Amino acid sequence: MGKMNVDLCGITLDNPVIPASGTFGYGREFAELYDINILGTFSFKGTTKDARFGNPTPRIAECSSGMINAVGLQNPGVDKVISEELPELKKIFNKKVMANVSGFSIEDYAYTCEKLDKCDQVGWLEVNVSCPNVHGGGMSFGTSPEAAAEVTKAVKAVTTKPVIIKLSPNVTDIVSIAKACENAGADGISLINTLLGMRIDLKTKKPVIANKMGGFSGPAIFPVALRMVYQVAGALDIPVIGMGGVSSAEDVIEMMLAGATAVQVGAANLVDPFACRDIINDLPKVMEKYKIDSLSEIIGLARE
Repeated sequence: MGKMNVDLCGITLDNPVIPASGTFGYGREFAELYDINILGTFSFKGTTKDARFGNPTPRIAECSSGMINAVGLQNPGVDKVISEELPELKKIFNKKVMANVSGFSIEDYAYTCEKLDKCDQVGWLEVNVSCPNVHGGGMSFGTSPEAAAEVTKAVKAVTTKPVIIKLSPNVTDIVSIAKACENAGADGISLINTLLGMRIDLKTKKPVIANKMGGFSGPAIFPVALRMVYQVAGALDIPVIGMGGVSSAEDVIEMMLAGATAVQVGAANLVDPFACRDIINDLPKVMEKYKIDSLSEIIGLARE
């Protein structure tokens, strides 16, 4: 069997497959279905300083080759995540977990990251400056190099663990923003978050979700995500985590060839809760088919 392990910011993953934030909760529901220790790791639900109820319903809708969501970062707040969710997670997951953090100000990001940085279970801090579904925060920090760099600097100043900045595709120049984060001290980049999209119900003549617009994800966005991973990985010296429409072992290989060190799986988890397990189980067969001995050796191979 080929070698599936990869190194992500100094921490070894048994394989590069990571369920994406917002599609895997805090792991408990999936642990009832299969042993989640098969995963490389997972990125838990976007966590903010204070508890959030999220956006009004309806806030999820299916559409051709994907889905639109505007959940709005519903979560119990960082204190409850640390006091309740992480102790429960420890019972079912024996690897380091990726903590996904969102905020509405630079101070919010720094506060939440500093608290999670002290948790032994947390291996990486994935700082989301790219959520399109909240007002006055999230994506507003990820659409300019200066703002993204400011958040990066503030978080790096109060943390010791690897900081991975999650970027929005809803920009004209993704490379300049990623480069600004690297220059500000980021240890890695996650991309892409959802594209901004909407649908209108022909019967009601109104948008299908209450927020009007939301994050568009699913297989339809894979070529856009792959292109951005290719561009960013080629311009940076820090690892890139690729995501966006990934739903098969072949997609994982393609992302890695484009330059991704690890690969997150998002919307596919909502369609099939066994998606990540099945992708991991399929990887050895796909590696054999394409004569790949080691996944770490194919990272960025498409650009050579």
